[in-house]
Amino acid sequence: MSSSHKLDRIDRKILEILQANARITNAQLSKEIGLSPAPTLERVKKLETTGFIQSYHAKLDTSKIGLGVCTFVMVTLKSHNRDSIEVFISEIENIQEIIECHHTTGSGDFILKVITKDIASYQELMLEKVSSISVVDSLQSQVVLSTFKDSDVMPIL
Repeated sequence: MSSSHKLDRIDRKILEILQANARITNAQLSKEIGLSPAPTLERVKKLETTGFIQSYHAKLDTSKIGLGVCTFVMVTLKSHNRDSIEVFISEIENIQEIIECHHTTGSGDFILKVITKDIASYQELMLEKVSSISVVDSLQSQVVLSTFKDSDVMPIL
């Protein structure tokens, strides 16, 4: 099964189930997909080794761990050449509060998802770290007031 290989019905079902509950036992997974445990485990391992399944992780409640402010930041660079982009990416890799970075089309160059303790720590992060990156021209922030959907589950079409 290569990464360009079409997933069959059973592979798709495995991916759906594991997204909903990554802690499911192999025995329970095998029951749900209608295979015995050995071929079920073999399929899961193939989905992992071929990169269809990239990782397993715990989703944390941000408010319980003291991270109360989420923002999206549109970043415009001074220049759009490869060097500027590489400088920017290299700098943000070291900022743990930036949990997502997407190179985009449109009026900005990148969209960042940033999570911090509070507005003061967000402001400090922007002033001390992000706006001081040499290739950054401008930042436009949008603070998340409430979240109505936050899913890590990908549609398996």
